[in-house]
Amino acid sequence: MFVLYETPAGYAIFKLMDEKKLEQVDNLYLEFETPEKANKLLKLKHFEKFNDTTEALAAATAAVEGKVAKPLKKTLKKLLIDEVQAPLLVADAKLGTAIKDKLSVQCVYNTGVQELMRCIRQQADSLLGGLPKKEMTAMALGLAHSLSRYKLKFSPDKIDTMIVQAQCLLDDLDKELNNYMMRAREWYGWHFPELGKIITDNIAFVKTIKLVGTRDNMAAADLSDILPEDVEEKVKEAAEISMGTEISEEDVLNIQCLCDEIVSINDYRTHLYDYLKARMMAMAPNLTVLVGDTVGARLIAHAGSLINLAKHPSSTVQILGAEKALFRALKTKKDTPKYGLIYHAQLVGQASQKNKGKMSRSLAAKASLATRVDAFGEEATFELGAAHKVKLEARLRMLEEGNLRKLSGTGKAKAKFEKYQAKSEVFTYQPEADNTLNVKKRKHSEAEDEESTPVKKEVKKEVKEEPAEEEAELKSEKKKKKKKKQKDEEAAEEEPKTEPKPEPEPEEAPTPAKKKKKSKKEQQE
Repeated sequence: MFVLYETPAGYAIFKLMDEKKLEQVDNLYLEFETPEKANKLLKLKHFEKFNDTTEALAAATAAVEGKVAKPLKKTLKKLLIDEVQAPLLVADAKLGTAIKDKLSVQCVYNTGVQELMRCIRQQADSLLGGLPKKEMTAMALGLAHSLSRYKLKFSPDKIDTMIVQAQCLLDDLDKELNNYMMRAREWYGWHFPELGKIITDNIAFVKTIKLVGTRDNMAAADLSDILPEDVEEKVKEAAEISMGTEISEEDVLNIQCLCDEIVSINDYRTHLYDYLKARMMAMAPNLTVLVGDTVGARLIAHAGSLINLAKHPSSTVQILGAEKALFRALKTKKDTPKYGLIYHAQLVGQASQKNKGKMSRSLAAKASLATRVDAFGEEATFELGAAHKVKLEARLRMLEEGNLRKLSGTGKAKAKFEKYQAKSEVFTYQPEADNTLNVKKRKHSEAEDEESTPVKKEVKKEVKEEPAEEEAELKSEKKKKKKKKQKDEEAAEEEPKTEPKPEPEPEEAPTPAKKKKKSKKEQQE
């Protein structure tokens, strides 16, 4: 049984003298306590030394990728050609598989082999007797530097770095362009203030200033290549009646130099955007189709690389860029944000305010899948992203129409509900409150009556509902009194005049009914 041990200086192949010791994994370290014990268990069969650091780097990179290097292949062919049936102990399973495929040699990799490699590393100086320790240290240092340089040079994240840098530079250019344009508008506005309101496009405004100079040259200038005909006429009319101040030729030259800088920065920004778009389609086509090149580049820049973005779950992708709002909401125990950088995607922007959260969640889930396909997939196609985009557009249409999504595996029908309409929080003015008429103040008793129990109100209602019965009773009482009075008058006429008249009864308070009777009698007399 042979053991393959890799060192910075070369390949060492040992022969294991006692195979039974390998079965005792827990006690294997006891056999390597001293160099003498280690040399009894292992015997150096061959040592293949590297010629230079370049060869060592090639062997190290091949081992990392799970391939068999040329020096190792030659050495194994020479030593194991006679003992093909002898197994080979290796420290890497991928390397063992590659050796088995190339040379048809049985390779062993298990926990016992790992413990044996650890023990060999402990006594490597004594087992490799012919190699000085200083030379081994120098080779290890040189190989470490070369391997680090190789990883930086051929890093798979370097294209991500280009995308991140391009996106950051694009944002910086936008800020600088805005500052320069604001300065140019304010500077030239002292001479021709009406021009800024007529020409709203920044690049057209700058090109007009660069071509014309002062407003006196506006009438003779040809602006057909820059402006439409109607806008050109308005500009020329405004130049004749402008209220701006006069400026010198030196001032105009400085303003035109600023305009040249703005035009050059804008041209470079256009070129940089095309470069970023091409890089995004080559690096992450599915993510670019779903969220767009600008949003995709910002997500990659925020995560650090495409692989880091692929490791994030969809919930993190959804709020990526809104970390400050998230932690503030968690601290104050309020609602967490629904979206971050993904808010600027086209699908989220098309949704109404009510459905933006749902669309951002769905888009983040699909974007997370697309990112993993772009980062770890073998073929760079955008078929997955295009298919997911079609599904998301259909879902957006369904949400905007106001229908619930049919659940899979059930027969639930689509329920219709009213389309959402945003309620305005603006309070309207009520003119009824501005009443200038004199309103009669209520008495304290009336206020108490209104605050009384509902039983009293019901009693009042009952009294109002039965006025007809009271009127009938009043009429019957009046008839009885009238008959009684007639009888008394007849009896008084029959009695003799000498008899004393009875004392009259005290008159009652005249009622409305009695007043009516008296008026009728007076009319008869």
